[in-house]
Amino acid sequence: MENHPNVQAVQAALENADARTAAGTAPQMVVFDEGVHTAAAAAAALGVEVGQIANSLIFEADGEALLVLTSGAHRVDTKKVAASLGLAKLGRANPDFVRAHTGQPIGGVAPLGHPKPVRTLVDTALEQYPEIWAAGGVPQVVFPITYAELLRVTGGTATDVA
Repeated sequence: MENHPNVQAVQAALENADARTAAGTAPQMVVFDEGVHTAAAAAAALGVEVGQIANSLIFEADGEALLVLTSGAHRVDTKKVAASLGLAKLGRANPDFVRAHTGQPIGGVAPLGHPKPVRTLVDTALEQYPEIWAAGGVPQVVFPITYAELLRVTGGTATDVA
């Protein structure tokens, strides 16, 4: 799975962004035998709190893609996010829209490594954790990262999304 093109794209994006974990080393991909399609499943597999999982959710925002990296401990308040961004319409994207904008399947969408940049919001609730886990481009792969690094490598905007 480490050789999957999506995983390689995420790893390359992390290396190009000079991402570092809390220990100061490049993030290492963790590969599971089975996909971890939910925050609860990923947290259980890793032995961490569900809030440490950065769910990568793609929304259709007035026809454009919007990536919201939210804590697995709660749901995105779409009305609140739409209002804060001045959007007329914000809704969950369908699988085809997600793949078209990220090149990745739902359940494995990474915060980066997409064919072109996607506007990104990063949930401020993730800041409380010294280590966050994000998808690596496919549902079987995750990687650790800090909140500060997640903001930096994605060019995301810190936002209260719940």
